[in-house]
Amino acid sequence: MKFVAQRVLRATLSVGDVPVSEIGYGLVVFLGVGAGDTREMAERCAAKLANLRVFEDAAGKMNRSVLDVGGEILFVSQFTLYGDCTRGNRPSFTLAEQPARAEELYQYAADRLSAYGVPVKQGIFGADMRIEQVNQGPVTIIYEV
Repeated sequence: MKFVAQRVLRATLSVGDVPVSEIGYGLVVFLGVGAGDTREMAERCAAKLANLRVFEDAAGKMNRSVLDVGGEILFVSQFTLYGDCTRGNRPSFTLAEQPARAEELYQYAADRLSAYGVPVKQGIFGADMRIEQVNQGPVTIIYEV
């Protein structure tokens, strides 16, 4: 399981021309679920995201979490994080989990984030989504369990 988290001032997710989710200050998180990933891995990702200190304190140091700043998370499933381009130019996605299991673990991770007290907005699993975001920093963190 892996995620890419980006610190944003705001973000909007739409499917087609229909807005689905919107957040203010916080994180946009793209979650990839790999073949064989577990609920324990999803729990570790949720704990890491809730407590990830990527927001600045009064001294300008990245020392505060999304919880500390009262931020939100836009949580988006993205199987393409498991795209393997080592052979040729077209990515293979054989390392990604099957859709039904991936959706289950994605939802579990979102629920665990909410349990930590983080306001979580989601995309629509498997949909062709458009995401507009205003990155701050920019700050981008990649994490793999």
